[in-house]
Amino acid sequence: MSRFTEYQVIGRHLPTDSEPSPKLFRMRIFAPDEVVAKSRFWYYLRSLRKIKKANGEIVSVNVIAEKKPNKVKNFGIWLRYDSRSGTHNMYKEVRDLSRAAAVASLYQDMAARHRARFRSIQILRVQEIEKTADIRRPYIKQLLIPKLRFPLPHRVSKSRSTFAASRPSTF
Repeated sequence: MSRFTEYQVIGRHLPTDSEPSPKLFRMRIFAPDEVVAKSRFWYYLRSLRKIKKANGEIVSVNVIAEKKPNKVKNFGIWLRYDSRSGTHNMYKEVRDLSRAAAVASLYQDMAARHRARFRSIQILRVQEIEKTADIRRPYIKQLLIPKLRFPLPHRVSKSRSTFAASRPSTF
């Protein structure tokens, strides 16, 4: 089970006499729960348009489910994050079962490599990479070799007696 869930949040400015049916804004947001998804929606909408929570409303919040949750997929993730020295744009590739799990592992990776917190990371786009030729990063390319194996050498088998007639083979 992933720590994050993908939500589709749709909101708009409150209707007024001058504009009875305002424009709807839709965002796909990765958050641990619905409350955080709504909060992140208002955070992004406030920076993009002159709409804040006080003069806006959320029309709907839906959970987006993964189509094939048992298939391993490659994802390209575009993000922006604030470091100690400034704001940086970045593209990372992640290999995981779902978009939400890929974003969760991205947050872990950003925390480990760049000391970036959840609040300082903005996910711009998450896209599944269908063709193996489109993969750019070598740490993902090495996993695409056909018939890739992970052998486990030096396996010690458990025996019942302490003293055996022949030496155990470990390869």
